[in-house]
Amino acid sequence: MARGELRVYLGAAPGVGKTYAMLNEGWRRAQRGTDVVVGYVETHGRTNTLAQLRDLEVIPRRIVEYRGQSFEEMDVDAILARRPAWALVDELAHTNVPGSRNTKRYEDIEELLDAGINVISTVNIQHFESLNDVVEDITGIKQRETVPDAFVRNAQQIEFVDQTPEALRRRMAHGNIYAAEKVDAALGNYFRVGNLGALRELGLLWVADRVDEALTEYREQHGIAKPWETKERVVVALTGAPGGDDLIRRAARMARRARGELVGVHVVTGDGLVGAGGNRLVAHRELLEELGGRFVEVQGTSVARALVHTARNENATQLVLGATRRSRWTEMTRGSVVNNVIRAAGGAIDVHVISTEAGEDEGPTLVRPRRMRRLAPISPTRQTVAFGLIVVGLPLLTVALTSVRDSLGLQNALLIYLLFVVAVATIGGLLPALLASLSAFGCLNWFFAPPIHTWTITNTRDLLALVSFVVVAVVVSSLVDLATRRRHEAYRARAEAEALATMSGTVLLDPEPLPKLAQELVYRFGLTGVSILTRSEDEDDWIVETAAGDEAPTEPPDSEHALELPDHSILGWSGGDLQPGDRDTIATFATQVALALQGRRLQAEAASAAALAKANELRTALLAAVSHDLRTPLASIRAAATSLLSDDVQWDPSSSKALLQTIDDEAERLNTLVGNLLDMSRLQTGAFSINSRWVGLDEVVASALVGLHAPPERVRTDVPETLPQVRVDPTLLERAVANLVDNALSFSPPDRAVRVEAAKLNGFVDLRVIDEGPGIPQADRHRIFQPFQRAGDKPNGEGVGLGLAVAKGFVEAIGGELEIEDTPGGGTTMVVSIPVEPAP
Repeated sequence: MARGELRVYLGAAPGVGKTYAMLNEGWRRAQRGTDVVVGYVETHGRTNTLAQLRDLEVIPRRIVEYRGQSFEEMDVDAILARRPAWALVDELAHTNVPGSRNTKRYEDIEELLDAGINVISTVNIQHFESLNDVVEDITGIKQRETVPDAFVRNAQQIEFVDQTPEALRRRMAHGNIYAAEKVDAALGNYFRVGNLGALRELGLLWVADRVDEALTEYREQHGIAKPWETKERVVVALTGAPGGDDLIRRAARMARRARGELVGVHVVTGDGLVGAGGNRLVAHRELLEELGGRFVEVQGTSVARALVHTARNENATQLVLGATRRSRWTEMTRGSVVNNVIRAAGGAIDVHVISTEAGEDEGPTLVRPRRMRRLAPISPTRQTVAFGLIVVGLPLLTVALTSVRDSLGLQNALLIYLLFVVAVATIGGLLPALLASLSAFGCLNWFFAPPIHTWTITNTRDLLALVSFVVVAVVVSSLVDLATRRRHEAYRARAEAEALATMSGTVLLDPEPLPKLAQELVYRFGLTGVSILTRSEDEDDWIVETAAGDEAPTEPPDSEHALELPDHSILGWSGGDLQPGDRDTIATFATQVALALQGRRLQAEAASAAALAKANELRTALLAAVSHDLRTPLASIRAAATSLLSDDVQWDPSSSKALLQTIDDEAERLNTLVGNLLDMSRLQTGAFSINSRWVGLDEVVASALVGLHAPPERVRTDVPETLPQVRVDPTLLERAVANLVDNALSFSPPDRAVRVEAAKLNGFVDLRVIDEGPGIPQADRHRIFQPFQRAGDKPNGEGVGLGLAVAKGFVEAIGGELEIEDTPGGGTTMVVSIPVEPAP
């Protein structure tokens, strides 16, 4: 029996139209005569989705009893008995009620597929197991129902049902997804624009990755090695050679014109050590990423083969190389990398050879500059031992062998002397080995090659043996020396890699990396002292940014070596026995030190800018409060006092008392407000800290509404007393809430009430002030919190446009956030988000 096919409609979030599309496809198939049944569908009460059922046959659900309650689940047995051609099964990631046939619905679908029944299903991207933690980080909600990615990837068809975040939020606001009572919470929580945009991008990337997998699998199955130009990918070879900047920019322009992807490839050959172009390679990588490219590093014994292999793996259509400036002799002896790449590409990839300007230190463009070959770094002690072994050991060995010369023979003597030469090479390196080879040749000629004790050799075979001995001895000594050198270089490479990794981690993770970088230099290279020096503002003295070691220089003349850093800074050090390659590593350290210095300056500037911005916000709130909030109590006081002083009206005792009470209340309100303004003034100058304490939002809201004197029917509150208390300055928060509610009342229709609601969401307590007025256009929201701005800026509008500026200043001063959202059905919702701290 052939296994059934699986088709999946994938969505980024609930409500994008997956179930609608599934039912619509099922009905179209039924109209064409296909046997289609609805195995399970969940319409969530959505009218448009329910209408798509039309005349499709629906398999009745099975009732499952669990803990005294009845639940409905898909009846797998009924579908298997019915055996339709296609079954429509909604919510692929659903977890069945305990006691069901299977734990998960995708397992039910697996049974239907095994029975030869084709299935069309739906799933959201947040239910994939591989993305579960990512979705939780984005939305703050952990998905309990998940499905293995492999199950969905094995589907014959996957169709992504897409909607923009704005369109999905409009559907939500119109009541097409959730019931009206759930709309506000959904829009303020899961269905935020940022959340929907991130989930949509996750879905698109997952589908694109699946398409790439299918394309790669198809090419492998059909033996297609030639890249397909499904999408332009331009690969550029990076070596760290001068002129690489021009090469990268040229490749970036080619990729941009073709609307393709740019990939930079660096091939590490041989020992994998970074050559003289290592610092430039770092700069080239940064330039590549700035231009939107992606960096790839591969290893290979052949640069040409590694480049072409990587280009094919990337399905690249173009490969960009720099023109080599090798000499003719070098190309004859080592070959041309460009020609090798062209031959290896075989016409499947377009190869572009770009000529770049050569600098004074220009090296081969495609082959990383090589270090000059030098003898193995053998310690003087080992070389002394090797020479001593030649002086003492060779005569003793010769004496011992001459005593058994008659029974030994020339051939055996050759082997013994060869072992001696290898031992000397292992201990002392190439120079002692060469000396041992020549000395052994002389001993063999004088003591063992007939005629004995003469320098002449009469037998041609003996002459050939001696010459072969010298050649073999030199070759073996060279190989032993080479192995020793490679081993030493490998140790150095590992040490450099550890140093660079430590350095990078320090710069990225440590808030103050300079002291650790200096200490790392002292430790890694055995230096006696390291200092990072910066010119003072008057340029007469040097400031020690950080220092390490016993003899850290305090001025550039005190340093044995120095490297210049940006912004008139210097990295100076003393002591240490540095090898030529160590200077490259120290230069890389210097680059990271420069970044750390720049980071320190940026942090100082950011702190200064933040303080200035905070001061500006508080100044704005101060001015706004003075010009806006002081008017109301002053007007009430003046009106009451004028009434009492008037001779035209005779006030009875009760009326006089009421007017006096008004004066007293408004004076107290004015006194409190002036005190708050003085506190804000102190805060602006840094001489005051906000008076935060634990308080319930219900208390703050109640106090804010008392001062507004609004009719009870105009403001409805839903602020539960069970909400966690927040640690804020209650006076400032009260003023912010009062301004927000007052602003909402000003723009709400007289027959519509302003709602004040609060709830805890994702570690925050959100206080929402909801009106049903005209709303705020998206284009005006960037300036609505600025002083003296009113909606529409109408000259005849009430107020001076400072209420929202005051509210935003107060909210941000206490550590909260104030955002604007649309009210479903029309209007504006102001959301005050305050982080919930653990209660003491």
